[in-house]
Amino acid sequence: MSGMENKRSLKDQPSYRAAVLLILLALCVFAFLLGNVIGTMKIPFGQVIDLLFHPQDTPEWKTIWNIRLPRMILAGLVGINLAMSGAILQGVMSNPLADPSIIGISSGAGLFGIFILVVLPQYQSLVPFFAFVGAMIAAIIIYSLAWKGGIHPTRIILAGVAVSALFNAGISGTLVFFSDRVHGALTFMNGSLSARSWGEVQMILPYTIVGLFLALLFSRQMNILILGDDVARGLGLNVELTRMGFTALAALLAASAVSAVGLLGFVGLIVPHSIRLLMGNDYKVLFPGSALLGAALVMLSDTFARTIFSPVEIPVGIVMAVLGVPFFLYLLRR
Repeated sequence: MSGMENKRSLKDQPSYRAAVLLILLALCVFAFLLGNVIGTMKIPFGQVIDLLFHPQDTPEWKTIWNIRLPRMILAGLVGINLAMSGAILQGVMSNPLADPSIIGISSGAGLFGIFILVVLPQYQSLVPFFAFVGAMIAAIIIYSLAWKGGIHPTRIILAGVAVSALFNAGISGTLVFFSDRVHGALTFMNGSLSARSWGEVQMILPYTIVGLFLALLFSRQMNILILGDDVARGLGLNVELTRMGFTALAALLAASAVSAVGLLGFVGLIVPHSIRLLMGNDYKVLFPGSALLGAALVMLSDTFARTIFSPVEIPVGIVMAVLGVPFFLYLLRR
């Protein structure tokens, strides 16, 4: 048996898959605890555990419960949503380079969010809602442009690139015409978890739960879809309806993440491909693996972003770009 066959057989073994998922879960727990331990106020690990279960009227407890805990939970939820969205889009489009930002969903959310921040700053509290509306409008436009007696992955990508360019031009135009007000939009454009609290957690949590549930529930259909349209139809799958449903789910997940923290790229590109290298193409394990690694990646990146130049904090989107660009180039060179 060749080395490649040994590798494939290893990825198919339930014990190996369970071990990888447990390692990823441990990485999530480590990232979560690390984000609560380090910062401008360093709180020992043992004290963090104690404060999580025993509320106290101390500066350390207030720092954990009002700042770090909601921030880490939100980072994990955003990572889950973006990673799941990327995994779905890569399967739907049969393209390892597919990502919410590539097909225009993130750009739609960004345009609507930045419009509120720059043009109507008095309604800043409505940014999450309008960012979500923008993402869903982008998804609808992409599907309308890509529909031609059915949906083809190539047409979705081409339509997404065009829509993304259009919305990015809208963002640039908005910033040019209102150049005196761009400061509030900078963190949104680069993706930031700064000053986020329990409100954003409550907003995004239902979408994460519903998205995870639906993705896991229909993972078998995704496994059939990636076999190719002809084979999928031969197995009785309604290809167009399945592809449309999965794309809508990916848009929902990405939109909720963007509406909470702004434009955060590359998570949906890096994570699913990494899990695919570790565990193969079976979406029954690719979905939970992507969720765990996505959560860990964003939590670790955010902790790094807020501590590397402490007390100055940089947007987590910059860290993700530093990680994502080399990975993207690696995929192109393969």
